[in-house]
Amino acid sequence: QVQLVESGGGLVQAGGSLRLSCAASGSIVSLNTMSWYRQAPGKQRKLVATITSGGSTNYVDSVKGRFTISRNNAKNTMYLQMNSLKPEDTAVYCCNASLSYWGQGTQVAVSS
Repeated sequence: QVQLVESGGGLVQAGGSLRLSCAASGSIVSLNTMSWYRQAPGKQRKLVATITSGGSTNYVDSVKGRFTISRNNAKNTMYLQMNSLKPEDTAVYCCNASLSYWGQGTQVAVSS
């Protein structure tokens, strides 16, 4: 059983940056795909970015060029560096591992 805990959310002005972290209770080496999802108020949860165990990444079009997903297997942690934030990025961000494990989420609010 893997437990995931997100941190790093907060309130930031448009154009600002935040770095989210997703810390796993155990080793993430064996976890294949890890992902960040977000859920805006009143909307469905949507995939933001994924990273495989080999380091291949994919992003939803709306964040390409602004967000960077990464993972540090030695620290059992995944990250999401978010730059040039926009008000439409406001959401609860959750991490997922191998489509099976979820964190509780961290709130990101971007003011205009």
